[in-house]
Amino acid sequence: MAELELKNINKDYKLENKTRFTALSDINVSFEKGELVSIIGESGSGKSTLMNIIGGLDSDYTGEIKIDGMDLKSFKEKQLDDYRKKKIGFVFQSFNLIPHLSILDNVTIALTLSNVKESVKNAKAIELLSKLGLKDHIKKKPTQLSGGQKQRVAIARALINDPDIILADEPTGALDSETTAQILEILKDIADNDNKLVIMVTHSEKVASISSRIVEISDGKIIKDEYKKDYVKNKPQEKLISENHEKAKEEKIEDKKPNKKKKEGHLSFLSALKLSFHNMWASKTKNILMAVGVSISLNAMILMLSLGSGLTGYINDTAQDYANPNFVTISKSGYDRDGNPLEENSNALIPRMFEPDEIDEIVHELNEICLVDNDFQVVTSGENQNLNYGFSTVTMGMGYISPVQNGEENNSEDISQQPSINPTANQEMILYTYTTPPYYTEENLLAGTMSGMNEIMLSSAAIDFLGLETPEDIENGDYYVTLSINMTYDNIPISIVKDVKVSAIIDVSIFSSMMVMYIDYDFLDACVIEAQERAQVLNPTGLKPSLLFIETNSEETTDLINNYINTYRKDLSGSVEEQLAAMFSEMMSTFSIALAVIAGISLVVALIMILVVLYMSVSERTREIGVLKSIGARKKDIKLIFSTESLLVGLLSGIVGIILSLVLGGILIAVFTALLGFAPIKMMWYYFLEALAISVVISVLAGLYPASKAAKLDPVESLRHE
Repeated sequence: MAELELKNINKDYKLENKTRFTALSDINVSFEKGELVSIIGESGSGKSTLMNIIGGLDSDYTGEIKIDGMDLKSFKEKQLDDYRKKKIGFVFQSFNLIPHLSILDNVTIALTLSNVKESVKNAKAIELLSKLGLKDHIKKKPTQLSGGQKQRVAIARALINDPDIILADEPTGALDSETTAQILEILKDIADNDNKLVIMVTHSEKVASISSRIVEISDGKIIKDEYKKDYVKNKPQEKLISENHEKAKEEKIEDKKPNKKKKEGHLSFLSALKLSFHNMWASKTKNILMAVGVSISLNAMILMLSLGSGLTGYINDTAQDYANPNFVTISKSGYDRDGNPLEENSNALIPRMFEPDEIDEIVHELNEICLVDNDFQVVTSGENQNLNYGFSTVTMGMGYISPVQNGEENNSEDISQQPSINPTANQEMILYTYTTPPYYTEENLLAGTMSGMNEIMLSSAAIDFLGLETPEDIENGDYYVTLSINMTYDNIPISIVKDVKVSAIIDVSIFSSMMVMYIDYDFLDACVIEAQERAQVLNPTGLKPSLLFIETNSEETTDLINNYINTYRKDLSGSVEEQLAAMFSEMMSTFSIALAVIAGISLVVALIMILVVLYMSVSERTREIGVLKSIGARKKDIKLIFSTESLLVGLLSGIVGIILSLVLGGILIAVFTALLGFAPIKMMWYYFLEALAISVVISVLAGLYPASKAAKLDPVESLRHE
């Protein structure tokens, strides 16, 4: 049976004007092992097309090609890949060596595609290169070799898988006469001593003269098929292809294992990673610049997340520093229980005060929900208060906001209360007035003592506004201001004017830069009763609270009550600190989302950049892809190589982004600390993992299309690509 048999092979090309050009017509020929065949003919005669069809690179033909009795046309894609990998060895005129791989790696690439062990493939390649006189050049790159040496490497690559057929396309076309003679002698030895079928496509008469058979093609038809009677085989010598003892031993051991079918090897992930790394290193400048570009987007994302987290955490921590976890603060929200805004008391400057029956209702509800989960009860007076048994008394409080303009109180009809502390003329301020919370202690003071009757405490901003002395002078001296409060209480206007002592400067957390005044609740209540009596109010009621404070027995009880209020009582809310903290947190959350969107846009830009660079890489490496397919690379192998390359790009970008974030983050922390005394940046470790994961994901996604395009490239067109 012939080694290779072609029956009625016809091949047409469709031209742009929809006409068809016949490249091969009724080709009938067969070849045997050990033949050295030259296929000759003018340019365009069809000889290269015939070689591509025999090599399994072009399947668009009619007729039959018999290989070991099987029709090549019937081969599935996997079988065709295996055919090129094991049965055929290509030697090209332009060598088609992969420039960024070493000579050794260029030769072993076919074994790499079969996932052969590193030690086995290297031993086999070194043995083959040594016989071809290239032992001292295995670590060099193709650009460091002469033309003859490059062609020897190409021959070694063609022989490494011990194929039955060698196809050489103008194997000496780029060589001088002396080197040509050496290469032809090697090809002749392969046919004569290794018993391979060697088919050479050539214009050269010198090449044809050493052949055992000449097949001439003209206009796509065989016009001559001549065996040379005077052909003399080379004397037997050591074969170029010898069995690798280690591999043979492994195969024998494998064959002895019962009921185990030997699995065909394919390109592994680690091998693809190695090939991708070689390519990236060859274009390191381009890849480093791309990684830096992507890393800038990742760095922006990390810093934005860190800034948002840091600011939010700072606001929450500051609010927590001035709130007691064992106290619940309750105020009216200005909404009904269904969450609809109330028309009355909608002005934020008017305090929303609790009536006694409303307080009783709240206490009743809180006791019901507390009995479900723990033994805690709330009472409205000091009677029966016993914290050892889980009882707590509701403490009353007041809080409101008043504008003071041009040194005078704003007497707008919409304002029911305007406290004033004789501000300097032609100045404006907003005064926040509160009764002292029950959880405030001396620790909250910057100077002085807690206020009592006829005393107030002021924030640092209020102290500065009034032009008072230093904290030490406040603590040691007697400083008085005039407190003026005009109120409409139960539809009856009342007025309070008192000379009060400034007993302390208080640290008011998130209100530090605001005008804040604290008054003892009992003192303010007494002032209201006195004013009501002066206004001849029947049955003076005293001060109605706008704040309720409940001391709990644990943080769990505090959370239980707060969760109930936030979920079921839309008409109630927490303390001003809690409300402001929630407002700032919501603002920061929105701010963080906005920053994340900006970072996301930059990541999309980075993705497009990676896609473009990888797409260009496919174009630049088109011939390399054709070479890989000619030695049996599957579509999956090509995809894997380019996908792992995009994976490496993602890893490199992520690592550079993390390093850049650490450097810039450290600089920003130092600058903020120097300017503000604190750094609103919180760099969490998982931000870096997220950035690395995102970098890898967008890189792999960006590489999908280029990898798919590379896998679909036609091998014949790829090999022709310049």
